[in-house]
Amino acid sequence: MMATTHALVGVALAVLVGAMFPESAADASLTPVAAAALGGIFPDFDLYSGHRRTLHFPVYFNVAAAVAVVVAVVAAAVVSESAVGPTSIALFLIAAGVHSAMDAVGGGLELKPWRGESDRAVYSHHHARWIPPRRWVRYDGAPEDLLVAVAFAAPVVYTVDGVVETGVLLAVGVSAVYVVVRKPMVIVTQAVVDALPERVVNRLPARFVEDFR
Repeated sequence: MMATTHALVGVALAVLVGAMFPESAADASLTPVAAAALGGIFPDFDLYSGHRRTLHFPVYFNVAAAVAVVVAVVAAAVVSESAVGPTSIALFLIAAGVHSAMDAVGGGLELKPWRGESDRAVYSHHHARWIPPRRWVRYDGAPEDLLVAVAFAAPVVYTVDGVVETGVLLAVGVSAVYVVVRKPMVIVTQAVVDALPERVVNRLPARFVEDFR
């Protein structure tokens, strides 16, 4: 799924936690919201090196999140003034874990995932194997991906305003543009790769050129 979709899932989670547990201070500070959004996109920082493997941990992120939630709950009960820190850490880990798990319901790890040829969605280090794609969302940037993004953005926009609302609306706008250019972007990329000297292509990550050569 799109990075913006993952970020919006994290933001929606942070807003929900802030509404359900005001004592956590999640609704009184941008820090937990930002932490959740960052956690939502953090796994994709491995895009250029072992994508969906290096920083994707569908099991371990969630185990760490469970521990962080316990710490946040205890912190909120003992010293409520300092609960923002543990809450932010917990939200970051939960969002990262949800991202890692959500990738399994999307498309495969290929440059043209609408072909449905890849059998790799996300790597589970715990199981030491690739989890196959379910393709409920066919590929990142598919129309249904935008629907998921809007579904998580809508309650946030309805609930909050200010910087968070603006950021969410901007993310939805970026998502919509990406959906429009997703397939044409691959065509342009293929033309660029075809025009590059072989010595340059050989230095590019294999996954960015393997479908074009």
